[in-house]
Amino acid sequence: MTEDWTERLPAAARTWLGGRRIEEVECVIADMPGISRGKAMPSAKFARSERLYLPTSIFYQTIDGDYVDMGIVNQWTESDMVLVPDLAAVAASPWAEDVTVQVIHDVQDLSGRPFGLAPRNVLRRVLALYAAEGWRPVVAPEMEFYLTKPNTDPDQPIEPPLGRTGRVAASRQAYSMSAVDEYGPVIDDIYDFAEAQGFELDTIIQEGGAGQIEINFVHGDPLALADQVFFFKRTIREAALRHKCFATFMAKPMQHQPGSAMHIHQSVVETGSGANIFTGPDDGETALFSGYLAGLQTYLPHVIPMLAPYVNSYRRYVASGSAPINLEWGPDNRTTGLRVPVSSAAARRVENRIVGMDANPYLAFAASLACGYLGMKEGLTPRPPVSREAYDYDHALPRGLREALDACEAEPRITELLGQPFCEVFRALKRHEAESFLAVISPWEREHLLLNV
Repeated sequence: MTEDWTERLPAAARTWLGGRRIEEVECVIADMPGISRGKAMPSAKFARSERLYLPTSIFYQTIDGDYVDMGIVNQWTESDMVLVPDLAAVAASPWAEDVTVQVIHDVQDLSGRPFGLAPRNVLRRVLALYAAEGWRPVVAPEMEFYLTKPNTDPDQPIEPPLGRTGRVAASRQAYSMSAVDEYGPVIDDIYDFAEAQGFELDTIIQEGGAGQIEINFVHGDPLALADQVFFFKRTIREAALRHKCFATFMAKPMQHQPGSAMHIHQSVVETGSGANIFTGPDDGETALFSGYLAGLQTYLPHVIPMLAPYVNSYRRYVASGSAPINLEWGPDNRTTGLRVPVSSAAARRVENRIVGMDANPYLAFAASLACGYLGMKEGLTPRPPVSREAYDYDHALPRGLREALDACEAEPRITELLGQPFCEVFRALKRHEAESFLAVISPWEREHLLLNV
């Protein structure tokens, strides 16, 4: 790194700096859950650093902090990985007291090869498959999350926040502008932080839950959008904490409220021309469009743990919770797991509505794109579209994490695309988490079983 490295930063970061000197640099990567891990250092040290290291054990840790022994040779020697800064993936930390920037790093082994367990590298691996075909995927994620009262006792239920009127945020107020105004100061900070970080937001709306918000991003490159979601989760949490509330990305944080999804709009364009390969010369649907849809229907059942990664995730898949329960598809049908939105022929796309907001964005994008890729390469045909409520069809999604993991292990083509070492480690971590959850005695059990059985 050279002293003039700041001249290579994205325009938004340079604008935010406005000539100020960077005081601190946060060197970050995403772990398996999508948590930001890394090291912070003074800017001068970052500028003169030749190599930065982190231990491989970062990728052997579950969401509850346990390390899982997987029988990997020399797993616990704490061998190092090399972090390489990606100066195109830099964002300000506008909430910090010091002038601070976050720099996403690529992860390599000591020989300089991409480290296969890093989620960002898993996504890069899938994007390379598209590039080899002369294709470029385009995505647009939708982020749903809840603002809540601070919850400092995990034994207590999560509650909606108080709005500016002093009343608890109400549910069933989807698209209400006055509901958004109830927590306007938090939204204002989210806008300000997003502008400082150069994130182009499409819309912000009130969703159906009490204190539930949806933020939509403008469509673009999958790696850049995954970076933005990774950054933006922390951004939203920081904005909420400024106003003495929490922001949660749990798939189902409150029992009687709808779940939070990360719907992913997906299309594919030709690398050279930029033409949408889902649309033919007569503006009709192409065989590649059908293949992509069919690939999602065929292979998504085998990647559900990457779209719904926790035991809580499966509480969202209930028809009464405004979430899909199967992988049917239909034009402009929000009850299907796969929706084809109303659009121009040039913007024809598929919306994957299965993904939970608790998913790691790198892995969710990689898994969904891998399924579509297989469908196109294999020339698959989708089931007929559904024009009525898909809730009337059978529940075809896993009921729990362990069932989803069984299906994940049963499909070798997905393992090949995403990388066998990654898939084996990911599944081992998720099995450990599922077993860990079974050791917890819930309030429901104490309430209904303690004196009745």
